[in-house]
Formats: sequence, structure tokens, C-alpha cells
Amino acid sequence: MGDVAMMIPSIRCLIKKYPETKITVVSKPAFRPFFKEFKNLNFFEVNFKTKHKGLNGLFKLFKELSELNPTHIADLHSVLRTHILFLLFKLKFYKIKRINKSRDERKKLFSKNNKIFKPLTPAQYRYSEVFNRLGFDIDLSSHEFSDPFQINSQDQITLVDKSKKWIGIAPFASFTGKIYPLDLMQNVVSFLQRDHQVFLFGNGEYETKKLEIWEKAFQNVFGCYKLNSLEKEIEIISNLDLMISMDSANGHIAANYNVPVITLWGLTHPFAGFAPFLSLSENMLVSDREKYPLLPTSAYGKKIPKGYESVMRTIEYKEVIVRALKVLELPKYHQSR
Repeated sequence: MGDVAMMIPSIRCLIKKYPETKITVVSKPAFRPFFKEFKNLNFFEVNFKTKHKGLNGLFKLFKELSELNPTHIADLHSVLRTHILFLLFKLKFYKIKRINKSRDERKKLFSKNNKIFKPLTPAQYRYSEVFNRLGFDIDLSSHEFSDPFQINSQDQITLVDKSKKWIGIAPFASFTGKIYPLDLMQNVVSFLQRDHQVFLFGNGEYETKKLEIWEKAFQNVFGCYKLNSLEKEIEIISNLDLMISMDSANGHIAANYNVPVITLWGLTHPFAGFAPFLSLSENMLVSDREKYPLLPTSAYGKKIPKGYESVMRTIEYKEVIVRALKVLELPKYHQSR
């Protein structure tokens, strides 16, 4: 999900400079809400569990996409499925370019031995490079943020205090190696909700049960899982004054709407290139590399070396709170809600 969210700045720049270009985004139907702001963008749904499953499904997808008569194709994912599609389009002489993920450089960053600890190119800029290699001259330095969305779930958030500053907190991630200890995050929620309105983000039975406890325990807390809609969650996120998230999709979504993001990093690290768009370095709180020199261990937090189970406890919850309060002192970004 985060990879898809990170496409948005490049798509904005592409449409701004080439407004007559017809764009089709090929992705899972769940991700359609990310592209709501683009009125003339076509969204092509894929389903790798049914219609486009397996090699036969990929041939079917290739045929369906070919019928759209594309002039330029950008592979922004670079995985096995898209590699097969890439080859098929190449054989038919389509103009197609693929994202360079610099996998060799990543391996050196994550290596246990002879680690080369230096920042890699942010993913958002890798996306724009693909469009540039296709012949579209876009530059993320000219990016313009979209306005926050109108909130269409007012009836569901009637008890939310609109006079307070709004803070989003997304305490979960795909892998445990990226999740801040929940007892520490509870301290963050408990403190910030005293004077601010907190929105909690998470999905699935395990996550929602945890969030339900906090929502019941604290007065100024709203669980966005009750909205049952990614689109409605994005509307809320676009109107936040601050987002606190793991190295996860929610941080990228918030950054797309000029919401300042505080990210907490465990077994991963901003140097891998997955920091939220234009995020400030002081808002990226990383685990202690002096105590845990193998950090980062992977791009997704899958690999947990022995003794590295508690790396995120080196990020003091008071540090998170202090950073949040400093961000909230800044001029308000949004006024639409």
C-alpha cells in the first residue's frame, strides 16, 4: 500500500505538466481511493487471486492492457509479475521503462558484514525517474500539494472536537520489526489526547481490538476503523495537523497532503529511501544504532536478528511527545474542516 501511495507526487507533476496525457493506473481495487483527486485518470483493476492469477492470468492481463493501446508504459513496481509483463510488452515493441530499485545498494545497506550505511535515492524520486526516461520531463521540485478533502463522514464523527488540533496515530505496520511497543505508544496517546483530538488508524481484527481499548480508555480518541472505508480515512488524514506513524503507508498518505509526519523506525531506516515525501529529518525518530549496529536489517522489517526484538524501546516515548508538541506549534496547514 505504501508503494502505491508514494506514486502520488509523480502523478501530480505528470498531470500538471502534461494535462492532455491520458493516464491509466493498473493496481488492486483497494487502492483506487489514492487516486480520487485525479478526475481524468483511469483506474484499471487487477485481481491476482482470480481473474489474473498465475501465468495464464498474466497473459490475460497483458492482452487487456494491450487493448488500451498505450504509447508509454511505466513499471513502478519491478517484481516478478511486472517483469513478465515487461518482457511481453518489450517483445511487442512497446515503449516501457522500469523503476531502478538499486537492489545491490540495498543489500549493502542491510548487510551484516561490511555494511555501507549511506542514504539511497528516495522512492518518490525513483518513480519520477521512470517517467523522465519515458520522455516526460517532470521534476518533483515543482510539485504542488492538493487541498485537503471535504470530510463526508461528519455523521460518524459527530463527537469529534473540531476546535482542537487533530493528530493521527497509526501504531501498526506489516511486520513486527516496524511496530513501536504498544505500551509506549499508549503513553503517547494518553498524553496527546489531553489537549488534542487523536484519530487512530488500523485494520483487521487484531489491530482494531487494540485500538478499541484505547478509544474506550481516553476521551478525545476516535478509531477510524469504524469508518470501514479507506476513502473516508484519507479524507480524515488530509485534514490532520500531524500524523505519527511507523514506517508504513499511513505516513505516506499524510505526507501526500502536506501533513507533517513523525515516523518511528525500528529494524528499518529512512536511508533505505522510504521516508514520507519531503519529511524533515528531525521528524524521523530512529532506533539506537550504537546499541544495535546491524540496523537496518531489511527494507520491510522482516529480519529480526537475535537480541534485536526490542530495538524500538530505544526511542523514548517522551521523545515522541516532545517532537509532536514542537510540530503542533507550527502554523496550521489546513483550514478546510
